[in-house]
Formats: sequence, C-alpha cells, structure tokens
Amino acid sequence: MVDRLDFETIQTDRDRQHADEAATPLVSAIIPCLNEERTLGICIRKAFDVFAKRGIKGEVVVGDNGSSDRSVEIAESLGARVVHQRVKGYGAAISAAAESARGTYLVMADADDSYDWSSLGDFIDALEEGADLVMGDRFAGGIEPGAMPPLHRYLGNPVLSMIARRLHHSPIHDFHCGMRGFTRDAFRRMRARSPGMEFASEMIINAHRAGLVIREVPIKLHPDKRGRPPHLRSFRDGWRHLRLIIAHAPDTMYLIPGAALLATGIFGLAALAAGPVRIGGWYFGIHFVALSSMATLIGLSAILFGMLAKVAIAIYQPVHGGRIVPWLMRGSPLEWLFFSGGALAVAGFVADALLALHWIFVGGPMEQSVHLTFVTTTACVAGMSMVLSGFVLKLLLDNLDHRHAF
Repeated sequence: MVDRLDFETIQTDRDRQHADEAATPLVSAIIPCLNEERTLGICIRKAFDVFAKRGIKGEVVVGDNGSSDRSVEIAESLGARVVHQRVKGYGAAISAAAESARGTYLVMADADDSYDWSSLGDFIDALEEGADLVMGDRFAGGIEPGAMPPLHRYLGNPVLSMIARRLHHSPIHDFHCGMRGFTRDAFRRMRARSPGMEFASEMIINAHRAGLVIREVPIKLHPDKRGRPPHLRSFRDGWRHLRLIIAHAPDTMYLIPGAALLATGIFGLAALAAGPVRIGGWYFGIHFVALSSMATLIGLSAILFGMLAKVAIAIYQPVHGGRIVPWLMRGSPLEWLFFSGGALAVAGFVADALLALHWIFVGGPMEQSVHLTFVTTTACVAGMSMVLSGFVLKLLLDNLDHRHAF
C-alpha cells in the first residue's frame, strides 16, 4: 500500500512537472509601451505569427508605462500580457516586463514597428546556438530613409558606440540598437538598473564584464509608424548614455590617468623643491612647481575617486569589482589611508609651521622657501584628502560586504 501511494505521488509529481514545462513559453517578446495604440497591435501580431510559423510556444509581455490611450486594451485583446510600471522610463518598462516574463529566451524591441518583429526568429536561432545576449546591428542590416535622424545616424550612435567600445573593450558595433535578445539567466546576471534610455548601454557593459557570450545579427531599421514625435530626446538621452559609459569605466577614466598625473606631479615637486632648475636652455621655476602641485592633487583625487567608484559600482554589479575591490575588502583601507594620509598631512603642517616661524623670527622675504612651501602645502591637502576618502571608502565597503553576505 505504501509503495503504491509512493508510486502515485511520484507519478503525480512527474505529470505536474510535464504540465508546467508544457505551459512554460520558450520565448517571451518584451515590448515597452507608452501610448502606442497605432502600432502596438502590429508588433504583437508579428511576434505571434513568428511563434506560429516556428511551432514554438511564446508569449508577448507589454511593459506599460502609464498609457492613456487604448494601448492596454489593444494588447490584452490580442492575447498579450500587460505589466504596469509606475516608474517612468524606457529601462523601467523593460525591466518590469522582463522580470514578469516566463520564457527561457527574452527578445525586446520597441512598439513603434521600426524594428521588424518578423525578424524575431534570427534572435531565437542565435540564442539556441549558445549566445547569452544577441544584439541587433542596424548599420549592418540597413537603415531605410527617414528611419533615423542624420544627427543620430552619423554622429550620436557612431560616436557613443566608439567611446563605449574603447572604454569597455566591447566588440559591439551598434551599442544602442533597441532590438536584442537574451536568456533569462543572462538578464539576471546583467542586473541593469537604469530606468531611462541608458538602460540599453548598461546592459551591454554589464554583459561584457560578466563574461556573457554576445553575438550580433544584422537587422533593418524602418521608419516608425506612430505619427507623433518619439519619446527619445537626442541631447538629454545622449548625455545619459555618455555619463553612464564614463562612470562605469573607473580604470580608464580615473585610475590610469590619475596614476600618470600623480607620478608626474611628485617627480616635479621632488625635482623643484629646493629651487629653480635649468636644463639646457629650459628654465623650470615657480610656475612648474605650481603645475606639479596641481598634477599631484588632481592625480591623487582621481585615484581616490576611482577606488570609490569601483566599490560603488560593485555594490550593485559585483563583476565590475575587478581585482581592486576584493583587495580592498581583504585589507584595511580606512586604517591605511587614515594613518598614511594623517602622517603626510602632519608632516606638511609641521613643515609649514617651521617655515612660518622662520619668517616670524628672521623676517624678510621668503623667496628662497616658496618652492618648498608649495611642496609642504600640497602634502597637507593630499594627506587630508586621503584621510577623508578613507572614511567614505569604509562606508561603501561595509555596504558591499553587507549586501553580499545575504
């Protein structure tokens, strides 16, 4: 009797598992939407047509961002599932729909019919062949007349994509193509959080850093059929993309230039601390001491900000930490910065005090000690910067350690 009950229980569990697998769609088409009643239905029908032709189970998930027209009604009447997102923004709408999606593969594109949902199969094929993220390439597939403003086609997209490739060492040619596919696991690992248009750049940056397999497929861009201005704002959204691309590249934007400036500045201060130096026909005087001081302080600030940036990014995207963040977490950065920076600041203050006492008791001009005063004052500022940065770094590291402990 017990064996029979166990068998029936096992059989029931297996039947339930098979039923769940049969009900789970292979592909989820993700469509962000804000008042797209003229074109949303076209996109939904195309997606379902691809599912039918390929004989696969699929779903359409519309991330509605507060539409006031008939978009929601149209989507539901055509069999799409609507997920409402109160937080405004392209990225917020996609994130809500993607988190609600049940498919193994997720493919996203706009609701304006500028991306042909009939090409959905190309993305499915690439995902089934092992890609984690599949990017459309509009420049390889072709851009129809009127589909993209000249400012975006010849300046905005190429320049931003080039900057992103250089800073993040990513091979993607069309960084801002809105049609892309990814696995459910890849979406989880990318952990893109931006609510606005910059969500598109963040996805690729995080995917590359996470070591995901990325492929590109050529797609054609068509003129949109909305009959109204797009939600995209060229300069506002272009700046959002650029600032995210730069902010997520602390090695290139902070640490490497900072190290170069710091080394140059320290060398200049050391060489000119005792007074002017003449090399051949070149005279290096007080102006070069000031420049060396500036290079030292800017370089040190860049390094400190770079470390803070890497930890801040790693709080939400651990793959961005590289080698520096684990090294900081293993060590005692607050104590190191506090004591070394404090010692440097105290040494500078003491030297400045001695120079001031010399002026008080001896009197007279201080031209002979101007170079040395620049050095000691620079030491004071640099030391205090290290001390204060140490406390901020400690706060961030504690936050990082707390988040990763659960």
